[in-house]
Amino acid sequence: MTRLFDLLYYQLENHPLEKSLSSRDTSGNWKSYSSQEIVDAAERAASGLLGLGLKRGDNVAMVVYKNRPEWVIMDFAMQMAGLVSIPLYPTISVGEYEYILNEAEVKAAFCGGGDLFAKLQATQQNVATLTSIYTFDKLDGKPFWEDIFSTENKAEVEKIKSGIKGEDLTTIIYTSGTTGNPKGVMLTHGNIMHVVHNTESLLTAKSGDNVLSFLPLCHIFERAVSMVYCYRSAKVYFAGTDNLSGPSGDLADVQPVTFSTVPRLLEKIYEAIYNKGLTLDGTKRKLFFWALGLTDDYELNQKLSFAKKIKWKIADKLIFSKWREALGGKVGAIFTGAAPCPVKIMRVFWAAGIPIREGYGLTETSPTLTGNTTEPDGVLLGTVGPLIPGVEILIDQEGGEYKEDEGEILAHGPNVMIGYYKKPEVNAQVFCEIDGKRWFRTGDIGKLVKGPTGREFLKITDRKKELLKTSGGKYVAPAPIENRIREEFLVEQMMVIGDKQKFVSALIVPAEEALKSYCAKKEIPWTGLHEIIQHKKVQKRYQKIIDTYNPEFGHVEQIKKFRLVASPWLPFHEDGADAELTPTLKLKRRVIRDKFKVEILSIYEE
Repeated sequence: MTRLFDLLYYQLENHPLEKSLSSRDTSGNWKSYSSQEIVDAAERAASGLLGLGLKRGDNVAMVVYKNRPEWVIMDFAMQMAGLVSIPLYPTISVGEYEYILNEAEVKAAFCGGGDLFAKLQATQQNVATLTSIYTFDKLDGKPFWEDIFSTENKAEVEKIKSGIKGEDLTTIIYTSGTTGNPKGVMLTHGNIMHVVHNTESLLTAKSGDNVLSFLPLCHIFERAVSMVYCYRSAKVYFAGTDNLSGPSGDLADVQPVTFSTVPRLLEKIYEAIYNKGLTLDGTKRKLFFWALGLTDDYELNQKLSFAKKIKWKIADKLIFSKWREALGGKVGAIFTGAAPCPVKIMRVFWAAGIPIREGYGLTETSPTLTGNTTEPDGVLLGTVGPLIPGVEILIDQEGGEYKEDEGEILAHGPNVMIGYYKKPEVNAQVFCEIDGKRWFRTGDIGKLVKGPTGREFLKITDRKKELLKTSGGKYVAPAPIENRIREEFLVEQMMVIGDKQKFVSALIVPAEEALKSYCAKKEIPWTGLHEIIQHKKVQKRYQKIIDTYNPEFGHVEQIKKFRLVASPWLPFHEDGADAELTPTLKLKRRVIRDKFKVEILSIYEE
């Protein structure tokens, strides 16, 4: 198997499913497609795409608010027709759509949900190539995606399929970017297939198992995971993040054996668990925090005395088992990526019998370069795991001031992109040749560390572009500081600042529910987040948090001052204002600095 659509036929021939892809309909009931129905629909859609006058190599866009089977079917249809898919984020502006659609010369688009048809239609006056827009939902007066279905070009589809090779371009994914215009990452069938073949064991799903998918399919992380699910014939249930938890939530309903996520959602689950513990009284409250306290010293493969084994069994029966039930009761592993996961969060979940496997990669690497595995020596907390087979990395110390064993991570392997679309000058910057090999500069800083058995694991320490340089000439890596202090339950979000300044400071967004509980305990009347962050006792509590963590960092890295801010940082604003986070929930540092320049100025004027 060398092409992505080969995975679909593999499922049909080896482990066909009656419920291969499912999502909720407008009534809230699950609607499912069988393996055969997916193949039939994809082949008819491929024929219909050719019927629109599209030719092999043409670019076609897709955008939805929530993952749905139709997205996957159309993705396979484009592959079969030799077209190149351009997945779009639903939350970007019309102006960003116009930039991408024009650069990629997109000829047709498919969408589903909300205002997406209107947003795409609004681009047409400035995007000459975009002649057709179809919706996945039946809407009055709007072209429906099934309207293109046909069998007239079936022979031509078969001819195109037989000529597609692994090295052929299959998708251009535009990175969200924290600065400047988005860049189109060109990935081949072979790029993504290498990741599928070499990461499928990490997700622990086998034929017929239920899995949940809620990260956006327009991002390569979830898209590659969905291909693994197809390969392993897992039953995929598409969901949104708005109905995951609770007795009637999708986790309880689907009872997945695994799912992929980003660290922020794991943090929110932990915060919800912690805040629920705060509402308990008496013995229940004591038991809860006693069990939670046990996790502070948890180590993988720990050897316990008889007395400690009894303690852990009690904690598991009374507390941790309920956490597992809240995730559906059958989760054997959760895979996380896209941003660093705090070690404390990892430790708590592992201790509760919910293994979290962290991996690392970029859109440009399809995405996975490393991942903690299911092998006995395959996990080292605080790292992103060993390299996947076929991938090589170099730790490059040229062109920067790094610690002795750290440097920029360079990657080489079959999963590294062709390059950025129509960006030869950028490609010249991000690729270099060393020892006759073409290496991709990731922009991430890291080092290799050895596990207990001597196996090498990659540890990410920061982003090259995010390093701060104080006015004294000292470099500071903000990410490790932010990740550590965000483990504190009262801290929702945080950004370290101090570039070209005398000292390092921080902007902190409080965790509102946790702060409410703290205020209730201290008998501080809740007057709203905007007012309460000015309260002297609240300010003092956050100063105590900073004072607790500062000793873990070098003198120049320590937070000297901070400001609490009441506005949460989001990946999308209804009023069209600049988002503070990328769609994958990374900080847009420039945007945050601009929005809070008054607060930052006040720190350094004092």
